[in-house]
This record gives sequence, C-alpha cells and structure tokens, in this order.
Amino acid sequence: LSAAELAELFEGRTRFVELLAHEPDPLARARTLVHELSPADKRAVLDAHPAIGAAKLSARSAAEQGSDDEPAVLAELARFNAEYETRHGFRFVVFVNRRSKREILEVLRVRIDRTTDEELETALEELVAIAEDRWLRR
Repeated sequence: LSAAELAELFEGRTRFVELLAHEPDPLARARTLVHELSPADKRAVLDAHPAIGAAKLSARSAAEQGSDDEPAVLAELARFNAEYETRHGFRFVVFVNRRSKREILEVLRVRIDRTTDEELETALEELVAIAEDRWLRR
C-alpha cells in the first residue's frame, strides 16, 4: 500500500503512515509498529482521527459513524470527548463497528476513567482495527 492509501485508512499522513508505507505488509505490521512509536507519534496518529460526533468528518468517518444525530447525545459526546482529551492528552478513538452514537457514548463513559497508559494502548488497538476494517470494505 502507498502512503496515500494508508493515509486514507488512518485519517492522515503521520509519521506512522510514512513508516508503514515502507513495510511489505503494512496492515499486518501496523499492529506491532503502532506500539513501538514514540509517545508524541502515538498521540499524533490518534489526534489525526476525527472526534466521534464531530461536525467535520471525512466521508469514510461520516459513513462509519452513521446519522443518529440526537442533539442530547451529540452534546454529551462533545462534553465527554473534551473531558477525555483533557484527562488523557489525546483523542478518544474507538472502532465504531456500526454501533450507534448512543452506544459509543457508553463506551466513552467507561473508558474515560481508565488510566492513561491503558487508554493509550486501547486507543491504538482501536485505530488499527478501524484501518483493517476500512481495508476489508474498500
């Protein structure tokens, strides 16, 4: 896969994407390489993803997040996303996997209270799962 194709799967052309572009099987390598990144590169790859419920999304993210736009749920998502980023220092990333925003809000409520180290590793695993799913559905 080219860097451009990987950037689409991972929502941006980060150092992680550039490293993956040199791998013979980048998606297989992504599972381990993502954990080998520096702390700054880990945060950069997570922050490249749009927030759940954000108004401005890539076409792919918009399709994955669906259109269940209940104002109360969107307001809670915005509030919890901001709280999560303040607490952990990076964007909340979850593999939506066709769940509603209301269901994702419940996941966010649970994950926000975890340790930052646990959350960082979980978010990175979710990031790779999103890319793998996107590649399978292309």
